[in-house]
Amino acid sequence: MVTIRCKMVVKSELKKLGLHYTTVELGEVETMEDLSPVQLAALDLALRKTGLELMDDQKSILVEKIKTIIIELVHYNDDQLKVNLSEYLSEKLNHSYSFLANIFSEVKGITIENFFLAHKIEKVKELLVYDELSLTEIAFRLHYSSVSHLSNQFKKMTGLTPSHFKNLKHKRRITLESL
Repeated sequence: MVTIRCKMVVKSELKKLGLHYTTVELGEVETMEDLSPVQLAALDLALRKTGLELMDDQKSILVEKIKTIIIELVHYNDDQLKVNLSEYLSEKLNHSYSFLANIFSEVKGITIENFFLAHKIEKVKELLVYDELSLTEIAFRLHYSSVSHLSNQFKKMTGLTPSHFKNLKHKRRITLESL
């Protein structure tokens, strides 16, 4: 569960099934009652219909928590971290970073760092498409050390410069308008 909408969907499905919860957070649901196998199956089916799934594998749950923290950091939080990402994740999840990194790589087939960078680049793309901020403002907002650093990372991950990516958007828009 990443978004508020996901939490609302889970709460709604729990309510429909007559289940009472105390917490719905970060990929976790705490219910007031122990669920029977029939209730678990019904909840799993209801969640799958909404595009969500019930997880009971501890590794997968931990990976989802890592993903959620990173997505919230990149997409919903403008504050710069006071510590580096590894320390932040370790503090939030009460595990050593090496433990978290090993499990994440094992389950996702990508490093935490690459997942984080991929989300930062997606956020840069989003901001470039909105065309409300300059590249300097985007670099500042996403806590890059410089515009050059952002541009180099963007080019490395997409094969395009930020300005070329931005121009492609404009060309597409012109083409669509001429139809």
